[in-house]
Amino acid sequence: MIPSKPLVRCHTRVVNQVLAAMIQNRPFDSHLAGSVTTSSDLNQLWNDTTVSEVLRCVPRFFFQSARSIGCQTGFRHRAPLKQRNLREESSRARDGVLILGPAAYRDPQKLNLGTDKALEFYHWVESQFRFTHNELTCREMACVLAKANRFKDLWEFLKEMSRREKGGLVTTSTVTCLIKVLGEQGFGTEALAAFYRMKQFHVKPDVYAYNTIIYALCRVGNFKKAKFLFDQMELPGFRCPPDTFTYTILISSYCRHSMQTGCRKAVRRRLWEANHLFRAMLFKGFVPDVVTYNCLIDGCCKTYRIERALELFDNMEKRGCSPNQVTYNSFIRYYSAINEIEKAIQMLQRMQNLNHGLPTTSSYTPIIHALCEAGRMIMARDFLVELIEGGSIPREYTYRLVSGMLKSAGESGLLDDEVCRRIEDGSTEASDEDETNY
Repeated sequence: MIPSKPLVRCHTRVVNQVLAAMIQNRPFDSHLAGSVTTSSDLNQLWNDTTVSEVLRCVPRFFFQSARSIGCQTGFRHRAPLKQRNLREESSRARDGVLILGPAAYRDPQKLNLGTDKALEFYHWVESQFRFTHNELTCREMACVLAKANRFKDLWEFLKEMSRREKGGLVTTSTVTCLIKVLGEQGFGTEALAAFYRMKQFHVKPDVYAYNTIIYALCRVGNFKKAKFLFDQMELPGFRCPPDTFTYTILISSYCRHSMQTGCRKAVRRRLWEANHLFRAMLFKGFVPDVVTYNCLIDGCCKTYRIERALELFDNMEKRGCSPNQVTYNSFIRYYSAINEIEKAIQMLQRMQNLNHGLPTTSSYTPIIHALCEAGRMIMARDFLVELIEGGSIPREYTYRLVSGMLKSAGESGLLDDEVCRRIEDGSTEASDEDETNY
């Protein structure tokens, strides 16, 4: 998929006026049009960049809950996505039951208001200023409807845009971006429906569209349908054959999903399928990249298949694919978990000596915790100081663990005041940065 063009915020005043009108629920009429047309050149006032910026701000102001504003957008420490059921969510909302997942703490009234105002603005800027919508603005409007879970309005909107005389509004890139948004929201079935509706919108899927729908299905655990699409791509003469990213998506999804199951048989099955895909990938001449190797190595380390992980590590270096920090961190976590601390330290030193990555907090933390559990407080203190001298800030729990063990052993003087001050100052600055994001 072609990424969206970066938005240059050169029309902040106009965008703020329109967003204020949306929040205040003011009608989009000629009076509002007169208040925003302070520029003599309407072509510079309303272009695809300005319209897209307004539409892109709608989910941020109307769809996010008050609890989620300012929270980190990372994916770590989150529960796995599940296929969402809007009917079940609406019934839970009526009964006052807490809804978990992407729809948690949403305000239905604000969501409907933002969606209606976005649609009204989309048609208002076209009728009032004779603005001609293009593929970019159509894509942003479709994403707004998808994030608002208004699927009936979404399909009608896309059909209307695809029937316009000039055409070119609904493209393969548009539907692919829509599939990506639906997959992130936990709507694997709806993403598959959008994929199969591409023919209805007079567009054809490409290999990136196939990769996106396969990843969306894998995220909600629908591996059966994802494997069916993958087998379809492997048919002889198929116009969208799989590439390296297709194999990597399936391999990483199998490894990640195996960790989320409590059944040993399911774990073995998923890892077997991941290794089978890896061998088939090599047999067909594809060159795996560092991401492919990292997914397999991490899955093998977390399931205590260290021989296979080391075999992949050696194969990785023989093929000229340099490991990175993620590769070494998988081995460091494994050796620290089984209390083979010396091998974990060797992996850390090897990463530093070969310049295969810069060790950070995620590299040092497992080693420090393993040393504390083994009662080796002096070495834990040395690695904590080395982490600080490398420019990283240790986690608060790690710092409290080391300092607490030193105090209980009567060796609190080994952690001098300068080191403690640097750690506490760094933790304070990090918390201040988090507060400014709210």
